[in-house]
Amino acid sequence: MNNIASELRGIIGSTTERLSAISESQSQRSHGGEQWSAKQVLGHLIDSAANNHQRFVRAQFTNDLVFPGYDQEQWNQAQHYQAEPWPALVSLWPAYNLHLAHIIAHIPEATLTQKRHPHTLDKIAWQTVPVDEPTTLEYLIRDYIGHLQEHLAQLREAAQA
Repeated sequence: MNNIASELRGIIGSTTERLSAISESQSQRSHGGEQWSAKQVLGHLIDSAANNHQRFVRAQFTNDLVFPGYDQEQWNQAQHYQAEPWPALVSLWPAYNLHLAHIIAHIPEATLTQKRHPHTLDKIAWQTVPVDEPTTLEYLIRDYIGHLQEHLAQLREAAQA
């Protein structure tokens, strides 16, 4: 599992400096027709980390992958990311994800690859899995990383604007 944890650490390492280069004013603007500013996108990634944190932990002592979803718009609004200083968000995001990488690195291979059913990845995953198809914790973790990378691409665009 260290390869997935290493991949996440690599993403964090290569991204944090770029995020720090985004100015406060750049972080407040929406870009490319997106409804969220860079602050709100990074806030969404922090929310995703928080929600997946409990999923990654709980999945280690259950035989299913049944988790509640969350309304990302409500979470974003309730936490007022737009009013948060950009440097605070840039500090929190890598710290949280480094902790997730630590958790991921210590999940036993058998736990990662165990086929699970039932699951809610037909509703909560970025790249959904049919409800009748078994899936794994490894899939959920890789899905989290894919979702993360998609939003980081949006933030790279914000840095160039």
